[in-house]
Amino acid sequence: MGFVGIDLLHVDEWQIAHDAGLTVSMGYPTRRERFIETGFNNPANHALLLNELETTLPLAARAGIPNLIAMFGNRDAARDDRAAIDYCISGLAKIAPLAEESGVTVCVELLNSRIDHPGYQGDHTAFGVAVMKGVNSPRVKLLYDIYHMQIMEGDVIRTIQDNIQWIGHFHTGGVPGRHEIDAGQELNYHAIARAIADLGYAGYVAHEFVPTRADPYASLADAFRICSV
Repeated sequence: MGFVGIDLLHVDEWQIAHDAGLTVSMGYPTRRERFIETGFNNPANHALLLNELETTLPLAARAGIPNLIAMFGNRDAARDDRAAIDYCISGLAKIAPLAEESGVTVCVELLNSRIDHPGYQGDHTAFGVAVMKGVNSPRVKLLYDIYHMQIMEGDVIRTIQDNIQWIGHFHTGGVPGRHEIDAGQELNYHAIARAIADLGYAGYVAHEFVPTRADPYASLADAFRICSV
């Protein structure tokens, strides 16, 4: 089909992808319950999260894994956005030097809190960009999930254009339902892919959707065609 990588594999799965000739475009730093909910917005989580990344970043560097995923985490009643942003900055700033030394980017994901992840605090681009500006590292970036941000705020192309310097990775998915990215959903993914390419982006765009067709590989091949520019 033309794909060169696969996202979101654990350390013990990396070699399988490599043996198949695929780059692991995004790895997990750990195999843990409540991965999404437990993020850098809560300082009580920092020791755990830093230990996971400190362990896995050198492994990723040796394996040629360009990115590891991280999360902002779920909000609670006592933590407003400003405090959460400050906590995220302080935690991620501690791992930034090792990420830079390793040549591996820690990508923190933006998710919607309206449908799929109620309570998630990093649910708007402005929140994530404020954290990225505070950390200001070439190896700490946003994972901009187009599906999630269309649900939360729309204006996808303009937002990407305005903030590309803070984005290290993209996910796709059709809205509504996180299904195919074809004409059956509300976004023009070919136009989005063209806008990303025109910005000189050299990273990965990973297709993270649930196929509805009888042949899921046909959906995957169609996604590649739609996003080819």
